[in-house]
Amino acid sequence: MPPTEGLVLGIPTGAVARRLGVSPTTVRSWEKRYGIAPAARRGGKHRRWSPQDVAMLEEMCRLTTAGVPPAEAARAAMASRLSQTPTHPRQPARPSQPAPAPLPPRRLSTASSGLPLGAVRPECRGLARAAVRLDGTAIDALLAEVMGEHGPVTAWEEVIAPTLHAVGRKWGTTGERYVEVEHLLSWHVSTALRKAATTSPLNIEGGPVILACTPTEQHTLPLEALAAGLAQHGWPMRMFGAAVPADALDASVRRLGPAAVALWSQSHSTADMSVVRRVAATGFGLRGARIAPMVMLVGPGWPPAAAGTGMTRPRGLRQAIEAISHVYTESAPRFSA
Repeated sequence: MPPTEGLVLGIPTGAVARRLGVSPTTVRSWEKRYGIAPAARRGGKHRRWSPQDVAMLEEMCRLTTAGVPPAEAARAAMASRLSQTPTHPRQPARPSQPAPAPLPPRRLSTASSGLPLGAVRPECRGLARAAVRLDGTAIDALLAEVMGEHGPVTAWEEVIAPTLHAVGRKWGTTGERYVEVEHLLSWHVSTALRKAATTSPLNIEGGPVILACTPTEQHTLPLEALAAGLAQHGWPMRMFGAAVPADALDASVRRLGPAAVALWSQSHSTADMSVVRRVAATGFGLRGARIAPMVMLVGPGWPPAAAGTGMTRPRGLRQAIEAISHVYTESAPRFSA
């Protein structure tokens, strides 16, 4: 018998799983459920994956991360392996296989990701899978793609926020098991939103929009999404972030002369109306003709009837941006008493 006969070549399942950033159980479940297995089968329980097999699994990961349902992704991945399998020199070349089908149109998807997402866009499903796998590179790529194609507002409302809410619900029902998923996803989302907020040129003159959380509020991601949305329009803004003291808000209004002040509150416990009234009464400009900024109450913490004269309470990110657009297109200034 030739010395190489019976030699098992290729990479074992465990090594392939580590390379892909998934568990060996996931790779085995793909074989069991969708038939995505090594092309060359040998006896015994151990699988060995050739370079073409590994490329097929990488394509499977890429497609599922992008939101393609696993069964559909498996068919496309196996077709891609056929198209790149080298032919034997004594055999006629196989006809070229058609390229894998493009990603599905923007439709709602219910494919499983391990998170309670419901019916969402495929991009949302892909972002959830990447987060559960703790795949930072895939998270960055998906965020860049969806924000580049749809802009930060749609990306936030239809992809990012639903995924963050699903991670939060999963965390709430499993103790601390998904804390690392939530923290990793939040960090990458914040990075993407801040990048979007600092790369758009200003196209308007005038006072900026002040973005700040109430003095006891720590949640900043929705406010960062608003900052990215404002930057997309070229409107100036100043982001002060979490837990801004009332004195600091008062001083910033007097120093900057803002067109609007957006105050974020995530819960009823952080919705401090005394701070709102103080900011609304803070004017700037010449004595006798002081101008007061529009005060915008953003976030679910504010009660529906919280807004008073000179204030607005938008129901979402898109409505907040629309309200700010009216401020910049108004010709008449807003004078305080």
